[in-house]
Amino acid sequence: MEILQIVGLGLIATIFIVLIKDGKAGAHGILISVAVGVIIFILILPKVAAVIDFLKNLSNKANINTFFMATILKIIGIAYIAEFGSQVCRDAGESAVASKIEFAAKALIMVMAIPIIAAILETIMRLLP
Repeated sequence: MEILQIVGLGLIATIFIVLIKDGKAGAHGILISVAVGVIIFILILPKVAAVIDFLKNLSNKANINTFFMATILKIIGIAYIAEFGSQVCRDAGESAVASKIEFAAKALIMVMAIPIIAAILETIMRLLP
């Protein structure tokens, strides 16, 4: 049950952070929060890699263009990384920076989605008489 380990790690880190914030070393709480976030991210990476491998194999079997699948996976990666970064910024009390990260991620996702949107529109145009 990996989720129990992750939740346990998160709860222990939260207790340490609360204890530290009461003292004079409040900045250390942010460092602990970031470190725990990175550790959790690293713990999850093998699971994410397994899902990506599964989707790649499935797309190969279905003869889906690998360009589109790679683009979709990149978009998902951008969304997850941006969410992680913005949450770290919010934990540090920097909601303005978090909002900028989210805005940048949305812009990058829009740019990366253009080839997929173009392919969908071309398909629709071919279907119409």
